[in-house]
Amino acid sequence: MSGKLTLLEHPVLKHKLGCLRDKNTGSNEFRELMREISRLLAYEATRDMKTYTDKVDTPLANGAEVQRIQDPPVIVSIMRAGNGMIDGILQTLPICSAGHIGIYRDKFINNTVEYYFKLPVNAKGRTILLADPLLATGDTAIACIDRLKQYNVGNIKMLCILCSPKGLERLHHFHPDVEVIALAKEEGLNDQGYLLPGIGDAGDRLYQTK
Repeated sequence: MSGKLTLLEHPVLKHKLGCLRDKNTGSNEFRELMREISRLLAYEATRDMKTYTDKVDTPLANGAEVQRIQDPPVIVSIMRAGNGMIDGILQTLPICSAGHIGIYRDKFINNTVEYYFKLPVNAKGRTILLADPLLATGDTAIACIDRLKQYNVGNIKMLCILCSPKGLERLHHFHPDVEVIALAKEEGLNDQGYLLPGIGDAGDRLYQTK
């Protein structure tokens, strides 16, 4: 389905999101919450992965049939805040490889600037799980997806914690094939482009830089 948004409604996730929103949550707890949420987002994002049948010997029987993931996706973090999610996703999917994209919005030139791009050598044609906690204006996400498609990757799914109506509309205008998987759709953005009510600047809260 083009322009698809999947919101996870599980009570445990809602509780953890409430803790993330709390300004009194410290960096260590914030990092752990983001890892826990990311693990659960990864389950939802990989619900449609194909498997193949293999055989193993159990402690009690030989040749028991088991299922293996056929084509593991590639996890890609949008730096820096996406790095707070990637460990949790890899805990769910330890068989996956990971890449990183560094892109930021430069207010002086009114455009995005790429400063780092590194994908695994086998990323072409593979499903991508793109991780960034916040989809706000959508500029950075669109630029990252543009870049990934230049690299001829396969299907792209974006994993985020919060998204804005504006960011979703812009992302799906340019990339209607990309599914967004999130916990909540926010009210909107303030004058500085931050999500409301939001969780603040995710990178600053992860790494105590402000």
